[in-house]
Amino acid sequence: MLDESPKKRTSLRPLPNFIFASRWLQLPLYLGLIAAQAVYVVHFMVELKHLVAAAFGSMPDLQALITSIGYKTTVPIVTLNETVIMLVVLALIDVVMISNLLIMVIVGGYETFVSRMNLESHPDQPEWLSHVNASVLKVKLATAIIGISSIHLLKTFINADNYTDRVLIAQTVIHIAFLLSAMAIAYTDKIMSGIAAQKH
Repeated sequence: MLDESPKKRTSLRPLPNFIFASRWLQLPLYLGLIAAQAVYVVHFMVELKHLVAAAFGSMPDLQALITSIGYKTTVPIVTLNETVIMLVVLALIDVVMISNLLIMVIVGGYETFVSRMNLESHPDQPEWLSHVNASVLKVKLATAIIGISSIHLLKTFINADNYTDRVLIAQTVIHIAFLLSAMAIAYTDKIMSGIAAQKH
């Protein structure tokens, strides 16, 4: 029985090879997203520092929080109250969810469109990365955007006195549009997966 030699990598012709190599132009984009995530980390730590300091009675930090979340009231706020804490915590959760979205775009996009990371044996490999493709990535991004939109909508309703009815209705309609879009993307992916399965 003859030993089978390993498959040789197919060499591309110059033009297809050049076109295929152009995928590396996306690398600076992903590096830019990493830099954006670093900015989010700094913003998170600054907001957290203001929250902790305000909890210990720091008025400048309390005013910084109130300005940051856009909270307005006719009664001057001289101490950290539950509404302000809730709005700040929701803002921190918002930062975390956007950071998770960035990770999905950076890792999933690089793995799908640029180059394989070969993380199969790595203990910290994300579960979803083992079967990621363009369709799966779109569905995950859509669901992540719905989560972020939900946080924004909740922040708006908690702070509803500072928004007009038009803004409240518009944000609700936009959130519903995100939800319907995600459902449409997931349903389309399910149909395409079923068609692909029938062909095999």
